[in-house]
Parts: sequence; C-alpha cells; structure tokens
Amino acid sequence: MQINYDDYQVAFDPATATIICTGNFRLQGDEYASIETMFAEAADAKLPLITLDVRELKFLNSSGINAISKFVLRVRKHNSSRVVVRGNSQYPWQKKSLANLERLLPGLRLELAE
Repeated sequence: MQINYDDYQVAFDPATATIICTGNFRLQGDEYASIETMFAEAADAKLPLITLDVRELKFLNSSGINAISKFVLRVRKHNSSRVVVRGNSQYPWQKKSLANLERLLPGLRLELAE
C-alpha cells in the first residue's frame, strides 16, 4: 500500500512489516485520514514486529505527531506487536517527538541515526 504526493510519501509493506514515511508532513486534520488508515491496517495486522522508518521525514506537524501517536496506542491496545522506530537525529523534531513515543508504548525501540 502506498500514498504518493509531491511533498510526501508513505508506504506499508506487510511482507517486511515496515512503514516508510518520507518528505514533509504539513497536512491538516482530515488530510491525515489515508495515512491513519494505513497505520491502523499495519497495527491491526498484529505482526510480531513493525518498523516505522521516518529517517527521511524532514518535517512533521502536530497533526502528524498525533497520527503516529494513535498508531502507537493502537499497537499497545492489541498488545501483540513490538515496534521499532527508525529516525534521524539531523532533523531536530525527531529526537524530542519520537522519544515521547516510548512513553506511550513501553518496549518501543527508538533508533536514531546520526
């Protein structure tokens, strides 16, 4: 499953249990609906390990942080998957915002590349 626009892309590959987000998420409220649907499908698949790769996601607004938080909470509710979040410390928002996900899902593994 893929979502492709000029300024951002999101893809979920069930075979590798990986969600990849790239570009700039500057969407508002309802514009995140298709992304949230993809996140929900990934969480609902109850895969043993789900990787969220945001290493090339340069910008994420508060609505996007909310969408990712909902995904993490949905995984926690199912209590059947572990989550690895791969980020990039060169984007300032990632270090702070992604660390907060660990509070929502104890056991979430955050990997920040330099």
